[in-house]
Formats: sequence, structure tokens, C-alpha cells
Amino acid sequence: MTPVSTDQNAGDTSQCEGVALDGCNTLGFSARARALSEPHTVEAARAQVLASRQAGERLVVIGGGSNLVLLPWLDAHVMRPAFDEVIITPAEDGLTATVSVEAGKRWHALVMELAAAGWWGYENLALIPGCCGAAPIQNIGAYGVELADHLLRLEVMSLEDGSCRWMNREECGFGYRDSIFKGALEHRVLITRLELQVSRQASPRLGYGDLAQRVSAALPQGEEVTPLQVAQAVIATRSEKLPDPAQLGNAGSFFKNPQLPQAEAQALLTRFPSLPHYPQADGSIKLAAGWLIDQCGLKGARRGHVGVHAQQALVLVHFGEGAVTELLALAQEVREAVHTRFGVWLEQEPRELGMMPEG
Repeated sequence: MTPVSTDQNAGDTSQCEGVALDGCNTLGFSARARALSEPHTVEAARAQVLASRQAGERLVVIGGGSNLVLLPWLDAHVMRPAFDEVIITPAEDGLTATVSVEAGKRWHALVMELAAAGWWGYENLALIPGCCGAAPIQNIGAYGVELADHLLRLEVMSLEDGSCRWMNREECGFGYRDSIFKGALEHRVLITRLELQVSRQASPRLGYGDLAQRVSAALPQGEEVTPLQVAQAVIATRSEKLPDPAQLGNAGSFFKNPQLPQAEAQALLTRFPSLPHYPQADGSIKLAAGWLIDQCGLKGARRGHVGVHAQQALVLVHFGEGAVTELLALAQEVREAVHTRFGVWLEQEPRELGMMPEG
């Protein structure tokens, strides 16, 4: 772990040059913090927690920065976990296994390792950027699968005293792109490790988009589908619609798909019968936010250094050299346009972190 020390004057942000966080968020906006450290072990992370506590400095944890809008200044010590051990323990019958993965492991790398080894469970979540420790925060999901579906438990470290404890799935308060880590435990714990369950028994989830068609086209005649083939189909689909953050700054889906009570959704569908919608187990109906934005004529729109992606209206992009204020203004324009036409307020998915400079 190599902390980068900065000006310790905590009161005046104008006098704190700090350390650059430009590589810590996939949107690519400039941001700075008082210090940055990347512990390579859980023990090193605990040492930093205790050191920050003793110094009286605020400690903030971030992962890959793929679901984050960084504002220009973080008056804090930023810690990025770099521990990434993966242990797969098969059950005695060999049909299931427990996967123990540390927070710093890249999520997509884990998915592909499991799929290549023939383990079912998370193949639909291929190509989602970010680290495993951040995955539970917004309960990442795609193509009918969510992280919570196969999560057994996770370990958290208190940012107050460095103590660790395990939390089961129920304690995490998972919902659609939501969890207790965006609520009561936000900025209070570091997720250090996940335990997931995977299976050898085939359970392909191909009901979304053209996944079934893609898998069928790539499947040799007479052969059974594998998790790797499903993952590859997901990668192909996502690559066609979503920009690579390494090439074009973005935070993935910028808005959640709204879920409305059945009566409210049905009234909207009466007016707009072609609106894509998905009934949920609780009776509500999920609507396609991208379609709503597209119908407002904003797909592909550009506002200075930022814009709405031309292939997927859910994604806001940063073309480079821009300011985060441009992105936030565009997001508000999109929300207001959708509300004016459809009466639906879109909720932002990426979390904002930091503050704007004074003056």
C-alpha cells in the first residue's frame, strides 16, 4: 500500500492541490482528493482504516469507478482495494461450488473465469465493468440476472474501527439497483469479500433481447449450450450497444429503468402501446428508460463535451476535455424531457461523490 500524502489543511479546498483521481472513474472527468492508497491485502486496508481514524481524516472507498460521478474535489483519503484472491470450493457431489472472491477482483474477469470452467450462475453479467467489491452496492444486473441471485454472503470491514463481520443476503437489503450499502451503510463499511454459489447444472437465461438467437446461431448442431457461449453472446450484444469506457468516457446506464404500479403503467401503455415493458414479481411493471429517452428525440444528442450515446440512450458519454457540470446539466435535461412527455421521473443510477469547488 502506497499512500500519497497531500496538504493536511482540511478547511480550505482552494489551497489543497491533492492527488489526481482522473484514472479512478470511467467517465474521465478531472477530480482530486487529499490522498490515495491502494492496499493489496485486507490487513493493509485495516491498517489504513486505523491510520485514517487516528489522523482524524475522512476515508472514502471506491472500486473501478464505473458507476460513479466524481465531482472535482474529495475532501478525503480515497482507498481503492487491490486485493483480488479467488478461491473456488466445489461441493462433495461436484454439482455446485462456493466462490470466495476479494473486493479488488475485476468483475468481468471473474465471470469469464467461471464461465470458461463450466460454472453456471453469472454468465449473463459478462462485460459489466468495475470490481467485485462494488458489485453489491447497486446489485448489478443484466439480461434477467442480478448479483443477489446467487450471493451467499459477504464480508464487510467497518471504516470506524477496522473490525470485520459477515452479512447474509437478507441483511444486504437488495433491490433493483439498490442495497443497504447505498443507504444505512453508505461510506460506513468496506466490502472485502463475496461468497457466491455457482452450479454445473445448465440454467441458461436467454429471454432478454436476442440472446437466444445469438446462442443458437453459434451452437454446433447437437451440442448443449455452455455458460461460456452465453457469456460470449452477452459480450457481443453489449459491445454493439454500449461504448467501451476505455475509448469513450461513460458510467454505463446513467438512469434506472423505472418501475411503476400496475395501474399507472397500464395507463401509460394505453397511450403508448409500443413502450417496452416487463412485469415484475411484485406486480409492478418495469419500463425501458432508453425507449422513453429515445422518444423524446435525445438519442445521439450532443451538448458540448457530453452527449447521449447514439446506440443506447440510457448511456451518457463524455467525449473528453469536458466538465462534470456539463454532464449533470444534460442528465437534468433528459429527466425533464421524459417527465414532460410521459409523466415519469428517471432516477440516476451512478452515485455522485465529492463536491464542487467554492466560488
